[in-house]
Amino acid sequence: MAAEPPVLPGAEEARRWAAEELAKPEYREAAPGWLEALWQGFVDWLQSLDGSAAEGSTVPSPVIGIVIAVVIAAAVIIAKPRLNPKARRAKNVFEPDSVLTPADYRQRAEASAAAGKWGDAVVDLFRALVRSAEDRTILDPQPGRTADEVARELAAPFGAEAERLGRAAGTFDAIRYGNRMADAADYEAMASLDNALEAMKPARTTGRQEQAQPDQAQQVPLAPDRAARP
Repeated sequence: MAAEPPVLPGAEEARRWAAEELAKPEYREAAPGWLEALWQGFVDWLQSLDGSAAEGSTVPSPVIGIVIAVVIAAAVIIAKPRLNPKARRAKNVFEPDSVLTPADYRQRAEASAAAGKWGDAVVDLFRALVRSAEDRTILDPQPGRTADEVARELAAPFGAEAERLGRAAGTFDAIRYGNRMADAADYEAMASLDNALEAMKPARTTGRQEQAQPDQAQQVPLAPDRAARP
């Protein structure tokens, strides 16, 4: 016995299904910024249709249903990586097994900036300041560390830059994992923070302060020389 052909929904039913599905908040939240306005406009259009409009259309109902099904499939393909909880959690600062030095990252950032690739430049500059903090033993090397964790951990030794560290972490995540476009201003802000942290002497914990007080007293005359560095 031959299989019966699938029953396709009518135009009105397909419209209702699509409007209900695409109006779910997870699709809107997962859509990249450039797509959000277009997406909302399409959903509004679907919701504005009524049965009389669909019945009066010159396009056959099965065709309308197929088109809407294709749109839903495309929406799922676009949103799926961002709807995946594991993908959202995996916001590591470094690529796996990265052995680049701060100088390597800064060199890559400068090359990307010269080519107008601001996103790559900003991401590499943030990585440079994190790797530098590890080299200076301010941070312990930790696989899987996120930008937010970096900001929190560096806020203690660099209290004066806590606010900028938080903004930098947000910028890194938005560009690296959120498809946000970067510009020259983002690059300049990240470079300014990187330079500031390099020039600063990190504060120590209470226990370390007590142990380091004699050394700090000896280092006071050196402060003008360090401040005079370009």
